[in-house]
Amino acid sequence: MSDLVLTVTCPTRRGIVAAISSFLAQHGCNITDSAQFDDLEAGRFFMRISFSDLDGHGIAALQSALRPIAEDLQMQAAIHDASHRMRVLLMVSSFGHCLNDILYRWRIGALPIDIVGVVSNHLTYQKLVVNHDIPFHHIRITRETRAEAEARLSDLMAETQTELVVLARYMQILSDRLCETMSGRIINIHHSFLPSFKGANPYKQAYERGVKLIGATAHYVTKDLDEGPIIEQETVRVTHAQSPADYVSLGRDVEAQVLARAIHAHIHHRVFVNGTRTVVFPASPGSYASERMG
Repeated sequence: MSDLVLTVTCPTRRGIVAAISSFLAQHGCNITDSAQFDDLEAGRFFMRISFSDLDGHGIAALQSALRPIAEDLQMQAAIHDASHRMRVLLMVSSFGHCLNDILYRWRIGALPIDIVGVVSNHLTYQKLVVNHDIPFHHIRITRETRAEAEARLSDLMAETQTELVVLARYMQILSDRLCETMSGRIINIHHSFLPSFKGANPYKQAYERGVKLIGATAHYVTKDLDEGPIIEQETVRVTHAQSPADYVSLGRDVEAQVLARAIHAHIHHRVFVNGTRTVVFPASPGSYASERMG
């Protein structure tokens, strides 16, 4: 017996849930958790089912048996091994709060992933990464070497069989080609002051304007800078009594939390891209512990 996850996206129509649940029952599978959303405006249906393969058919056999139903319903369906640890490549520049947070969560089992390496255009966090027995790759980027650097990055992703790239405050722009190749598989984090406070020191700009909320946004990377489908967001309230340094500290904390939650949702197949938006199914109370600890 194995625990599997079925993800489904298809045009809206009657009978989808009945077809899927009947299929699973007929193949000796037991549904342990199910979530669905019908976007009537877009005409798209989304579903995620956790189930046990009681008869031991295996993913390949179940996927093959599901194919006629998927074709009939114009369905994009995939079956995933719930115990699989996704292969993740982290990328960071000069700010290490998100990297440190991810490494800690990974070390205690709160993020059940395999970190295949850390890429940086600086050497700041080389010792930290190496001390975690994780390969560190310094890929320096200048205007003249950008194409060569991205070629090295692409080769590294192929060599490590990277399934997800996480930009943990990586401050370089990825090419349109790479964004398209890895569509839906690169997650970025940034403050939520865009587009009001761009450029250097956005927290100081926010302080000078007297903002009352600081936030962070995690999203999938597209060729449109910082405008990809949003996965997770959070805010924290600030007051007139706090300093620009307080803003930065609070901002870094919320960035780390939001990025971790976005990674957690992605690796457990709870995020579905829906045009310029996403459908994100929450972890059910009964499944959270097993998801958290892998």
